[in-house]
Amino acid sequence: MELSAPQKRVVVFDYGFGNVRSAERALARAGADVEITRDYDKAMNADGLLVPGVGAFASCMKGLREARGDWIVDRRLSGGRPVMGICVGMQILFARGIEHGVETDGLDEWPGSVEPLQADVVPHMGWNTVEAAPGSRLFDGLDADARYYFVHSYAVHDWSLETHNPTLEPPKVTWSTHGKPFVAAVENGALWATQFHPEKSGDAGAQLLNNWIGTL
Repeated sequence: MELSAPQKRVVVFDYGFGNVRSAERALARAGADVEITRDYDKAMNADGLLVPGVGAFASCMKGLREARGDWIVDRRLSGGRPVMGICVGMQILFARGIEHGVETDGLDEWPGSVEPLQADVVPHMGWNTVEAAPGSRLFDGLDADARYYFVHSYAVHDWSLETHNPTLEPPKVTWSTHGKPFVAAVENGALWATQFHPEKSGDAGAQLLNNWIGTL
């Protein structure tokens, strides 16, 4: 008798900023054993940690630091433990966010600034396609014309991280365009992130989350 593989345990980090219930339901549908918590031990020991985020960059960073989420993310990544950020949960992984002329330090896992979208219509709200990075595991099995749900007024327009170590796989950066091209998703070792909301992106988002869970 063939035994089924145990469910992967995923913690949705609850620091007060993010659609945690939507993320919980989407991850559960994708086959994960999901818990919403800010408990340190549970967040550290889960197979995967998902960091959601909505609202202002500065407010999210303040909430994350108060919940020790900055330390948890850093410790998990130091040990090669998977972390995924969504929407502002992706933005805070960069070095800084600039809103209304005010600069706020991010987690600095990646260099770069989160700045206002350069488009005639802001916010960017609704469905859009992406240009997935070659060899992407996150978008594996998804059609090039698949559409994903975005809600944001800020983005990263320039990717500047370079990998000079030939033994390390270079980051895979996926782009989308609203006015000017912006970073829509990143796969960088144990750290993955999307600017769009996979939990609100229908079948395509479900496949994407399933792809992430499959790497845990």
